[in-house]
Amino acid sequence: MAIAFFDLDKTLLAVNSGALWIRRELEQGHITRVQALRASYWLARYHLGFVSMQDALVQAITHLQGMGERYLRERTVQFYEERVRSQFRPGALRALEEHRSAGDTLVLLTSSSGYLSELVARDLGLHAVLCNRFEVDVSGLCTGRPLGEVCFGEGKRTYALSFASEAGVELSACAFYTDSYSDLPVMEVVGRPVAVHPDRRLRREALRRGWPVVDWGVPGGGGDATLDVSSR
Repeated sequence: MAIAFFDLDKTLLAVNSGALWIRRELEQGHITRVQALRASYWLARYHLGFVSMQDALVQAITHLQGMGERYLRERTVQFYEERVRSQFRPGALRALEEHRSAGDTLVLLTSSSGYLSELVARDLGLHAVLCNRFEVDVSGLCTGRPLGEVCFGEGKRTYALSFASEAGVELSACAFYTDSYSDLPVMEVVGRPVAVHPDRRLRREALRRGWPVVDWGVPGGGGDATLDVSSR
């Protein structure tokens, strides 16, 4: 494989970083209980199939309007160190090393923010990040608008196709690892789609199509790989 794309939440990570972020923001008083409930409401509607996650993401980005980018970046670093960095699946670390040994390009393809994604890429030694980034004005404040197309669903496929095209690689020569049915647009066009701890809809689809379904374990599972960034 020339390029291996990896989803982040519930794939490389054993958790959903978005849900953890909402919980931490509430605990630290950065958002009110009403705001936290509203965010949870959007997530719940998505899981019930009443609203697209793309709409929820756009709604979340809107709430960043007026926030200083530097401040947001600093809070994300603290969040990553405290809640996220310990949550990489051991099997994910092994899969990354297998692709690295094969000389493949390792790419994070996620709906998470660029601030969090860049930290993940740094620690895991990834070659590129395709994610959601936010528009920032000349004074360093977030405008509340996404920078470019939202990286979710069909948007993820657009990002993957553009990256592969620039690299001179066909998507049929790529792998993609994810847990979510929402990533079906990408899984349908890569040569090796792999379902990692898939949600119910993706598991059903993977079994129907004969796609591999893998278990990458959870942190601290005993005798599993651990994150070592000393050589990054």
